[in-house]
Amino acid sequence: MADKKNTFSSLVEKIKEVSKKLIIEQIVAILPSISKNNFVRILSLYEKISSGESKKVIAAIKSTFKDSIAGDLIVRGIKNTNAKARKKIAVDLIADGIILRDKKRLEEEKKGGFTPFTVLFSPTMRCNLRCKGCYAGNYSQADDLPYEVVDRMVTEAEEIGVAFMTVLGGEPFMWEHLFTLLEKHPHMYFQIYTNSTLLTRERVKKIRQLGNAALMLSIEGFEKETDERRHPGIYKKVLAAMDLLREEKVPFGYSVAVTQQNEPVVTSDEFIDLMIEKGALIGWMFLYMPVGMDPDLSLMPTPEQRLHMLEFNKRIRQTKPILVIDFWNDAPFVGGCIAGKYYVHITSQGWAEPCIFSHVAQDNIKEKSLRQIMRSELFSELRRRQPYNDNLFLPCMWIDNPEVSRDLHAKLNLHLTHPGADDILKKEHLREGLNKYSTRVKALYEKEWIKEKEALDKKGGVSDRLMKKLGND
Repeated sequence: MADKKNTFSSLVEKIKEVSKKLIIEQIVAILPSISKNNFVRILSLYEKISSGESKKVIAAIKSTFKDSIAGDLIVRGIKNTNAKARKKIAVDLIADGIILRDKKRLEEEKKGGFTPFTVLFSPTMRCNLRCKGCYAGNYSQADDLPYEVVDRMVTEAEEIGVAFMTVLGGEPFMWEHLFTLLEKHPHMYFQIYTNSTLLTRERVKKIRQLGNAALMLSIEGFEKETDERRHPGIYKKVLAAMDLLREEKVPFGYSVAVTQQNEPVVTSDEFIDLMIEKGALIGWMFLYMPVGMDPDLSLMPTPEQRLHMLEFNKRIRQTKPILVIDFWNDAPFVGGCIAGKYYVHITSQGWAEPCIFSHVAQDNIKEKSLRQIMRSELFSELRRRQPYNDNLFLPCMWIDNPEVSRDLHAKLNLHLTHPGADDILKKEHLREGLNKYSTRVKALYEKEWIKEKEALDKKGGVSDRLMKKLGND
């Protein structure tokens, strides 16, 4: 009797898998004739093959997209993306990576582990630029991650349900094995951050051919801001790279290190309109952090500028067909800090940092598996403490809640991943400056959090599974 039940259950699962494949084929067939209505149809199809948390997320997206500017972004993005990349995004990233692999992520949690949404890794810290205030400026450039280690890590990531990998540096295109890795893992999606200077037409065509990578191009505003921080002539090279990617219909976005100096520029309509004109589909805004090369508190956006970025982003999302992500102001959507939880950074020496701005580690990918690293004392402790503040607009343990990073450093045996990585903890002017900064940010964001929490509550909160992790269900 038990054998018959097992056979029947196995048959049902096979039928479900065939049905899911047929639905995915329908989704891919719809993409070339995309419209707002068709996109809602696609979300309905994705909803059918989803379950649990993924199903709720898809349903929520569907309810908001039909009449919003987001629909225009999707239409623009799909029509300006080549067929191979469209299929990779629809099938490997969304259907398999985000929806179907959710089962693997749940299984990992049941076993006491945890799956990050993305694994960031810097296969090399070598770079042909020397940008002012670079967060990675003090890492050793003498070591590259061996290809075999990276290959194993990506395989392990797939096994525990990681949706996509993020490649950093240094400059990723200086790592000779980059294309070999992309070819070896056709069902993993990669996001590659680059300074653009090494993007030749041949390389762009190769990325188009593979289809499983999107590029994020670093830019600091217009020519004045970009060339002042990076090097004279870099701005024109970035724009030329954007033209090349747009011509080849390779999906791309931009990345900005926001400082006091360039904040008014990168939050201007003129800059956003230029990025849209050039073909960017997404924009990442990262606050300058006083870590890495020559930490300088005067480069940090003021608390007032940070609040201005929040208002700017709300307006842009309602009026412009581009997705701008503010790594700090969007923290309420993911429950605060994601370091060591949905996010981990592997350095070129193999050290597993909680995030790219936390230059401490306990474990090395050369010695341990990704699964073991995610269960480490450091990462487990971070997840236990997160969120560090009831106000989810204050996610960071370095600049918003500096007492957290100081306490962790005092209690845990942490390895510094480069010389000077503890300057932010030990240098008095940095400690005092961050104390004043965090006090001001907390006061400024108090009213904003009350408004945001009311808005989130009306939409059903952050998400059921996330709220359970936060202990608020």
